[in-house]
Amino acid sequence: MKTITVSGAVILRTNPTTNRKEIFATQRGYGEYKDGWEIPGGKLESGESPEECIVREIKEELATEVRAERIIGVIDYDYPTFHLTMHCILCSILSGDLKLLEHEAACWLTKESLRSVKWLPADLLILDKIEELLV
Repeated sequence: MKTITVSGAVILRTNPTTNRKEIFATQRGYGEYKDGWEIPGGKLESGESPEECIVREIKEELATEVRAERIIGVIDYDYPTFHLTMHCILCSILSGDLKLLEHEAACWLTKESLRSVKWLPADLLILDKIEELLV
């Protein structure tokens, strides 16, 4: 089975209006898993670290510069046609407005709304750790 290695950005912010912590989620706009919700990110390129990958991917997909703070977990999941290894990286925004260049939709989720979207199966596995960040 083919293995795909990716980095996912757990972009965390404190909402300036509510003063509550939130993470940014995106809805896939293409491919087999179109319309599923995920933490944004993409495939590692040869010789690239997971942190370098997520900085590049968020710039490409969302026109935003992020700082990769730390890896909060590594998920392994077997989809029907491939094995996914996803490095989930806590990120903060340095500059940019999170423009949707490849995604269908996006939203900021609080601890209470975190499970209100239809997450892709692999992304479900990191939600408990994300929930801990939202307290």
